[in-house]
Amino acid sequence: MAGNRARRITKEMSDVQNDTHSGIFLEPYNDDDLTRLKGTFKGPPDTPYEGGRFEVDIRIPNEYPFRPPVMKFQTKIWHPNVSSQTGAICLDTLSSAWSPVLTLKSALISLQSLLSSPEPKDPQDAEVAGMLIKNPAEFDHKARSWAVKYAGAPKREVGESSGGATAESIKRKAQEAKEKEEKAKLAQYHGYNKDLIDRFVAMGFDVPSVVSAFEFVGIDRMNGEDYELEEAYMGDITARLFNEA
Repeated sequence: MAGNRARRITKEMSDVQNDTHSGIFLEPYNDDDLTRLKGTFKGPPDTPYEGGRFEVDIRIPNEYPFRPPVMKFQTKIWHPNVSSQTGAICLDTLSSAWSPVLTLKSALISLQSLLSSPEPKDPQDAEVAGMLIKNPAEFDHKARSWAVKYAGAPKREVGESSGGATAESIKRKAQEAKEKEEKAKLAQYHGYNKDLIDRFVAMGFDVPSVVSAFEFVGIDRMNGEDYELEEAYMGDITARLFNEA
């Protein structure tokens, strides 16, 4: 396994382990193999999945992080964007919208958010999508029963203790999750312009390493504006990145 890829994955797992608030967990199935990992997270509140624990199988391609990880649910789930048979997932973050800036943690957070904001008009499972569109109450009941049976959620109907999952609450939760995710991504840049940092990220370095190199060299944040770095600074940053790799 390529050294840079192994170091990045090890760092990502360490970051997840040190984050005690997100509720996201990430570990290898086998300590000697970092190409196959297991991610887990809890079902979000005010959804049929609340209280369940969902496991995701993660395969790391050779080109990672320039190609997205291949993820599928190991825990059976009734959701329009997840195959009820195979666990295959329909999510832009894991295909066309993937970027080397993203991490396994952010991908798992996106999956957790997907449980709050199903997209039945862009389904992975047509049967589930049809039920959600035509009979939302039946969908909620079946999604909940699957969460109880397969994900260990408590045995209660949706809404008994949480007030129920209405379309408005689902939409609101999805928007809040999206805004939280965007803020978390931007926070990594420490006030530097995203495009400026991402030009180095495109070389294969992660955002925290690039930001750390900028701060070490003393690059001006320029109030978050994008600008062209002088050649001398480019060399200093690159040297710092390779020395730290």
